[in-house]
Parts: sequence; structure tokens; C-alpha cells
Amino acid sequence: MRAHEFVSESKETPIPGNAENQMQTAIRARDKGGYDRTYWLNRFGMAVAGADGKNNKIDSPTSSWNEKYNTLHPYTDVEAKMVKQALKAVPHDGGTLISDHRSQEKPDTHKVSPIQGFKGYPR
Repeated sequence: MRAHEFVSESKETPIPGNAENQMQTAIRARDKGGYDRTYWLNRFGMAVAGADGKNNKIDSPTSSWNEKYNTLHPYTDVEAKMVKQALKAVPHDGGTLISDHRSQEKPDTHKVSPIQGFKGYPR
């Protein structure tokens, strides 16, 4: 028995049966090279969300600051040390973007309550 006799993925199959008549439109797309189809699909989805179907210009960047990288966001000092320790043990490509920065609210956050007082209940 030859591999091509039982490996069904060895060649591309056409659209099955009468399915072509049942589809209004079918478009096949992926990132150039097919390296990261999930990331490409995410960016494509954001571009579609910004499209109106009339204007050819969509204001959607082709990539983000973390395009081809996973991002690590430890919450505590201990978790940050654990992540740094693990990164020393596992080869990686990347680097620290923000180092030991304490999370802070923007200065204008929570200065005025969004809740209005009612029926004798103060804010």
C-alpha cells in the first residue's frame, strides 16, 4: 500500500459536489507566506469592522506593536521574577518593553463620579 492511497491531505480537493452553486461568494485568503494565519485573521477582522462597503480607504494599520510576539504581563513582583527566570531558561526572541513600571490610573480617572444622586441619596 502506498501513502497516497490512504493520506487524504496529500493533494488539494476541489469544492465538494454542488456546494459552489449554494455559495454567493467564496474568497480564500491568508497572510503572505502562511506563517501566522490567526494574527492575520484578527487584523483582517478589525479592517472589516472599519469598512463601510462603499469607501475604498480603511484606516487600519497592518500591524500592531506586538505583531509577531506573545506578550507577558506579570501582575506582582514575584511573578515578574518568575517570568524573567523562565526566559533565561527558554530561548526566545524579544525583549522587555516596560520594566518594573507600577500601574497607575490616568490623572483624570475617577475625579468625578458618573453616578447622579437621587431621592435623597448623595453621591
